Amino acid sequence: MPLTIQSGGRTHRFTVEVAKTPEEQAYGLMNRNDLAPDRGMIFPFDPPRDASFWMKNTLIPLDMIFIRSDGTIANIAENTAPLSLEPMMSEGPVKAVLEIAGGRSAELGFKAGDKVDW
Repeated sequence: MPLTIQSGGRTHRFTVEVAKTPEEQAYGLMNRNDLAPDRGMIFPFDPPRDASFWMKNTLIPLDMIFIRSDGTIANIAENTAPLSLEPMMSEGPVKAVLEIAGGRSAELGFKAGDKVDW
């Protein structure tokens, strides 16, 4: 599915997989050896909730972008460590979490308040 992030007056386009079911959300991007710079996975929540993710069985670094109900970025966990059990948490309730390749958020200048559409 297409997804865009509005940041610094620019539109950044991604193609993302949607983790809809609890099973898909539990598995996420585990056991993958790479992730293209314009790809990712989104984890939608209905209703919005506080979110906590870890990197167990995830082999590549990821950026986790926590998205509020209004579509703005609440916070970003950047370059998360592969295989880590340390929780990455949202700053308040979110309607989704977007995972993209580690380092892309900094490279593209993403920050809290930027707008995500999908």
